[in-house]
Amino acid sequence: MTADLDTHPALLKLREFDPQAVEDARIFRGEVTLYVHRPNFLRTCEFLRDDPSLRFNFLSDVTALDLYPQEPRFEVVYHLLSMQSVQRLRLKVRVGGDDPHMESAIPLWPAANAFEREIFDLFGIKFEGHPFLRRLLMPEEWEGHPLRKDYPTEGYR
Repeated sequence: MTADLDTHPALLKLREFDPQAVEDARIFRGEVTLYVHRPNFLRTCEFLRDDPSLRFNFLSDVTALDLYPQEPRFEVVYHLLSMQSVQRLRLKVRVGGDDPHMESAIPLWPAANAFEREIFDLFGIKFEGHPFLRRLLMPEEWEGHPLRKDYPTEGYR
């Protein structure tokens, strides 16, 4: 970690809140990424949203990465913005490939709905507590998840 990262307000506050919440932190071209332990995800997000000095109250994007054949196979990426301080923060959650699942962020940011459905549809990651988790882009009868790296380029026959 660099000196800039060690003094980042969100990282300092999270370490006070729960020393186990963040498993890794990185800064690249001025953008901060915090790797959050999956079991701590929702309460960590709630803290980042509700802490008066941070107020990461806007969820601008959610996406995922397939790192196959690496394990944990997936990273789910949340892009947050504090409207108060105009600071951006990227959260990544590592998710295993055997049973890819994690908590839904909808209780904190309802805008996560379509993003999480898209990730479920294209990567097969399940979001526990999502009120309407079903395919968004592919037909309901579609087999597989087309953005997985082991998905055949010509599709299943």
